[in-house]
Amino acid sequence: MQVRFEVNGRAVEVDVEPRTTLADALRDKLRLTGTHLGCEHGVCGACTVLVNGAAVRSCLMLAVQAEGDKVVTVEGLSNDDALTPLQASFRKHHALQCGFCTPGMITTAHALLTEEPNCDADRVREVLSGNLCRCTGYIPIVEAVLDARAAYGGKKT
Repeated sequence: MQVRFEVNGRAVEVDVEPRTTLADALRDKLRLTGTHLGCEHGVCGACTVLVNGAAVRSCLMLAVQAEGDKVVTVEGLSNDDALTPLQASFRKHHALQCGFCTPGMITTAHALLTEEPNCDADRVREVLSGNLCRCTGYIPIVEAVLDARAAYGGKKT
């Protein structure tokens, strides 16, 4: 099947089998490998992308369901070579170690900060609770998200 959607501001047309997940289409057909596959059951959050602005588990969504949608992957959060304020905050707070969960964490945090730039630590923990990390213990991740709020128009830390 041919499916047409927008990825990171670029119109794409992809030939996929009807059962192909959005994650597999992004990784295998479009070579956007920042979208990681972990559990493939929607539990770990490593595959999180934005679909029409909402954080979505791309391992649970079929590529054909994205017809006409606007998809943003971790690669599409920035249009230049510099780190985004959120990425820089993750670096500053050492909020990543192995890096496997990082694209999903950053994409989920971006969606949160876009909608709720004045969120508090409890809200950050609640939203990120669906993203699993086996390395950091989450404290630096929450600190990084809180520190990045000002870049989204929220309160400064």
